[in-house]
Amino acid sequence: MTSTFDMQDLRYLNLFAQITKVNTRYFFEYNNMLVFCVPRRLIKQALGQNAENLKKMSGIIGKRIRVVAQPNGVEDAREVNEIIMNAGRMNKALLIGREKRRLIEMQNIIKYFFKREFRIV
Repeated sequence: MTSTFDMQDLRYLNLFAQITKVNTRYFFEYNNMLVFCVPRRLIKQALGQNAENLKKMSGIIGKRIRVVAQPNGVEDAREVNEIIMNAGRMNKALLIGREKRRLIEMQNIIKYFFKREFRIV
């Protein structure tokens, strides 16, 4: 996860802004799904009535779309240096994913937003 955008990223952000009327510059791809981070007070507007905005955008792009509240930075992670997720053996395999793809994506997201390390035990 970097703070630079390529042309496809800009297209996603522009489409999101056109459909939802909410501007954001925070989004990431996780598990073949686009996750857009918007301020907490604008989540309802971004979703639309009966999540129509997400359905419309998903139909255009062909990927699942999620909208989450934008974290407030380190304050949301409290006073920890590391975020540890506890999972059973089967869940751990699902969270890590093939060739550690999901684990690496999640580590990048946590490092970008919270400046913390992430691991699954």
